[in-house]
Amino acid sequence: MRPGSRRPAPGGPPGADVEPLLRACHAGAVSEPDGRELTATLRRIERAAGALATASVVRMDESLPWFRELPAEQRSWVMLVAQAGARSLVEWLGSGGGTTDSTQEVSDEVFATAPLALARSISLQQTVALIKVTIDVVEEQVSHLAAPGEEQQLREAVLRFSREIAFAAARVYARAAESRGSWDARLQALLVDALLRGDSPDVLASRAAALGWADAPPVAVAVGRSPGGEVSAVLHTVYRYARRIGVEVIGGVHGDRLVIVLGGAADPMAATEKLLPGFGDGPVVVGPAVPSLDEATDSARAALAGYRAAPAWPTAPRPVPAADLLPERALAGDAEARRRLRHDVYAVLVRAGGELLETLDAFFAAGGTLESAARALFVHPNTVRYRLRRIAEVTGFSPLTPRDAFALQVALTVGRLDPIVPAGAPGPSQK
Repeated sequence: MRPGSRRPAPGGPPGADVEPLLRACHAGAVSEPDGRELTATLRRIERAAGALATASVVRMDESLPWFRELPAEQRSWVMLVAQAGARSLVEWLGSGGGTTDSTQEVSDEVFATAPLALARSISLQQTVALIKVTIDVVEEQVSHLAAPGEEQQLREAVLRFSREIAFAAARVYARAAESRGSWDARLQALLVDALLRGDSPDVLASRAAALGWADAPPVAVAVGRSPGGEVSAVLHTVYRYARRIGVEVIGGVHGDRLVIVLGGAADPMAATEKLLPGFGDGPVVVGPAVPSLDEATDSARAALAGYRAAPAWPTAPRPVPAADLLPERALAGDAEARRRLRHDVYAVLVRAGGELLETLDAFFAAGGTLESAARALFVHPNTVRYRLRRIAEVTGFSPLTPRDAFALQVALTVGRLDPIVPAGAPGPSQK
């Protein structure tokens, strides 16, 4: 009853009904001073089992507003569990569970008769409430259930059984939570693996749906080092921080890497910064934001490529956008980074006119000195300054900034090494 683990909820009520029966049975199993078993009380409880279950469900309906809102079918399931509990009570008493010195536990199977759908509807707290209602009903009927002189023994048996049935419910819910946690972790690992492999959108959608992913836009992928330890503990830390900032998260640990999929974060970089305590030491790279999980493969690939190349930029911010690591990614062999530098930088400079490319070459050759570049080009320094500003406008990289200058140098190298870009190659505005 793995799924029925949640079944404890429904089992709660039935268990409660079973409690009365079991306690009654317990009373019947208890021996009188002269050594005779309380068989008369036990028979009374067995005969009254159906009535007790019915009375308990009626009381639940009267005293628990949330129970009244359950569909009729689910309330009928509660009745079935209650009746099954009665049989379990008899077994418990028959095996010695009703005696004061017995260590006999109530079998968790008392909750197994409840359908899985009911387990999803009732929480552990609600199960406890159902058990309490049932116990109250049984205790009110002790005078009618117990044979003359056996009332006190029956009350004690009911109390012991209620304790055992509560423990049984707790065990069932604990196992269900553990199982659910392991299953969710496995599903998330499979989803992250599918993202990294570039599986079809249908595969991603089906696995995400199983995890309850709402696919709130935008979606982005962050990659960093795992802090180590149990995967469940690592992901639990990430989820705790994600709940605090109100974003969706799916995570997985691949080797020594922690891969996080963020959903619904208006600013993925800012959200990732708040999740940094969940990562280990080292760089954390965030891929570009995309509209939905269907397109998150591109974000994941960029983040992974950036993570592999990040050691080449020791002073990189943490977290760092994958786009800021284009030159390192290109040098590390990332084809997408080379394509972007070739199309979005080199090709744009070629189409903008030869003077920009010529000026950039002269500026780099002069060690970044305006005057020297101007002399080499036989133009005024202001002309060089103007052209450098134009380069920054059309490429997004300023030659006057060391970091941007490095990206421009790599873009020039890649553009000249790779095949010539056709005249109609897309620029940054066409991508």
